[in-house]
Amino acid sequence: MKIYEYQAKGLFSAYGIPVEKYVFCNEAGAVEAACRELGTDRMVVKAQVHTGGRGKAGGVKLAKNKEEALNYANAILGMTINGLQVRKIILSEAVDIESERYVSFVVDRNTKSALLMMCAEGGVDIEEVAARTPEKIYKFPIDPLIGLPDYLARKYAFVLFNDLAQVNRMASLLQKLYQLFIEKDASLAEINPLVLTAQGNLVAIDAKMTFDDNALYRHPDILALFDPAEDEKIESEAKEKGISFVRLSGEIGCMVNGAGLAMTTMDMIKLYGGTPANFLDIGGSSNPGKVIEAMTLLLEDPKVKVVLINIFGGITRCDDIASGLLIAFQQMKTDIPVIVRLTGTNEKEGRELLKGARFKVAETMSDATRMAVEASKN
Repeated sequence: MKIYEYQAKGLFSAYGIPVEKYVFCNEAGAVEAACRELGTDRMVVKAQVHTGGRGKAGGVKLAKNKEEALNYANAILGMTINGLQVRKIILSEAVDIESERYVSFVVDRNTKSALLMMCAEGGVDIEEVAARTPEKIYKFPIDPLIGLPDYLARKYAFVLFNDLAQVNRMASLLQKLYQLFIEKDASLAEINPLVLTAQGNLVAIDAKMTFDDNALYRHPDILALFDPAEDEKIESEAKEKGISFVRLSGEIGCMVNGAGLAMTTMDMIKLYGGTPANFLDIGGSSNPGKVIEAMTLLLEDPKVKVVLINIFGGITRCDDIASGLLIAFQQMKTDIPVIVRLTGTNEKEGRELLKGARFKVAETMSDATRMAVEASKN
């Protein structure tokens, strides 16, 4: 589960992590009052959306006075960033930045622990730093049985600072961020940038947190922060129907049985020059009703030009899947090409059932993927 920056900063403050003064607004009419509450001329107007790249997309603006802040607020509210509409903003006091750094804790499956990541070059270009000079990003697995005691926190703080006073501040901040990360069952706690001000203070002027959905029953306070975007609502509704669904940005809709096969299908699409429109694991069901629900999810995306149905029949028989597809598409009206690959138990019988139907049938995943990519480009 993702939360907004202002919500993450509320958690930071509760754990003693320094943040700048800010005011939340969900309409342009509240900006004037927010300016008075901040009590400063220079302020930053920041879009609140569950995505990165806000600054480069024009969703973060420095205003020199109240009039500029109001103009920026009107421009940012309603804009779209990475496909998400901005419905909320915050106004933050402008900070005199001397330097920027990156700090985060993330769950690392390789080390089976929390992983501390730090970089002396934080800010909007951190992705480029990671891609071009990955050696600048320091990674430290945290032993869950030891945690982050004083001696380790100071050791890691020296990676980013030489001044003893700043090392002490950084060590304390790392311990508080780790405590928040662990106690709230987070999967990510990120500060980018963590700034050193001209006055020598460390301030988290951005905050990002995501949480383990499976642990939310332990944290009603965190669950209460859930405010899903439209795509997240769709994903949540699909989950209630037994469908694992994540919308992406491509044009090839995927319907697959099994998470591993779904990931492989997306990789194959990229390999042959296409882009997947979604991750969709329908599970082992051949229920026509579930197929209809899955297809409805795919076809609601206007970017989808073709649907690739990739089925490996194990316990679920391919002829049952084929029968379910035939029944489902008798009830649906769409001109979008549908490519079907059936492999496994009773695959020949399944393909025989689909002969003469509106589907294009492939025997291998490679053939099916090529057909889907070609259809998407035509």
